[in-house]
Amino acid sequence: MIDYRLDEEYEDLRATVRDFATSEVAPVIGEFYEREEFPYEIVRRMGEMGLFGLPFPEAYGGMGGDYFALCLTLEELARVDSSVAITLEAGVSLGAMPLYRFGTEEQKQRWLPELCAGRALGAFGLTEPGGGSDASATRTTATLDGGEWVINGSKSFITNSGTDITSIITATAVTGQKPDGRKEISAIIVPSGTPGLTVQPKYSKVGWNASDTHGLTFDDCRVPEENLLGERGRGYAQFLSILDEGRVAIAALSVGLAQGCVDECLRYVAEREAFGHKIGEYQAIQFKIADMEMRTHTARLAYYQAAAKMLRGERFKKEAAIAKLAASNAAMDNARDATQIFGGYGFMNEYPVGRFYRDAKILEVGEGTSEVQRMLIARELGVTN
Repeated sequence: MIDYRLDEEYEDLRATVRDFATSEVAPVIGEFYEREEFPYEIVRRMGEMGLFGLPFPEAYGGMGGDYFALCLTLEELARVDSSVAITLEAGVSLGAMPLYRFGTEEQKQRWLPELCAGRALGAFGLTEPGGGSDASATRTTATLDGGEWVINGSKSFITNSGTDITSIITATAVTGQKPDGRKEISAIIVPSGTPGLTVQPKYSKVGWNASDTHGLTFDDCRVPEENLLGERGRGYAQFLSILDEGRVAIAALSVGLAQGCVDECLRYVAEREAFGHKIGEYQAIQFKIADMEMRTHTARLAYYQAAAKMLRGERFKKEAAIAKLAASNAAMDNARDATQIFGGYGFMNEYPVGRFYRDAKILEVGEGTSEVQRMLIARELGVTN
């Protein structure tokens, strides 16, 4: 029997996060967004609630939950604001998860407890200025010298890399050459404040304005040899697996934004009048909202399925790509339609749909563009090698 009802534990978590999002995030986040200011107090509260530790064992300060719990949390946060949601998503799935999946016991004990508590944030240094979607085109290098890795290069668009509470940045770097001539790419943990690591000025962004995003420069940056994360030469493969999981999380975040658009439109059309009638009485508006709900519903089912396969330990690469593609499309389409329904008010930053519109586009780009998702789906179907 197929049953899509959530367990009581999941429903309780959803309700708790929903209440937090509406009562503590929604009233203030617009001001942070317009000031392009990182919301430290909101992040602190999320840490106290255990949200940063959701999918990690209690032995490392986590909540002993699973990845689906994280996805539900991201959906509920993004119904109100995506800057807060992406801070959590990147902090958990990109910052802490590589450490948990591939770190030594000593590395986990050293860094995971603070990351799980939300008192510290980790960042994922993969993308480079000339690389973009081609993550294998890594140019950053790391060479061993006297028991230390000496890192040189740069990274772009790195979330949570420049906050006051950022503790580590895990960076991919070329550490040699494989027998077949390909680059040997490894992952190395670089603590914040390490000499030679420079956090570039924050980007001026279209959206996600209350989240933290910087470029990074490594100039003879030295860290101990034991800061290697996982096996030498397996850094690229490790991060590809992390990205598969992250795509499910981004799909959940995208569904939250899409649902937030529906929520705001339902409130608005019940109040706004035009030509003597509530605009919700007009079929053109009804059809737009029906389409928005349809997109949200189907995208949610897609990420539910991907998460279920992941938790069962089954291969889920295709399902993750489908979920990310469907959900990011739904978010972008719903944001556009919501802005249209709000008319001129939708173009004003005082209304959430204006913020949703600005935030939606990056969901079709980050953690693998829509084109990359189509490539992955086709490859999994056997269309291409």
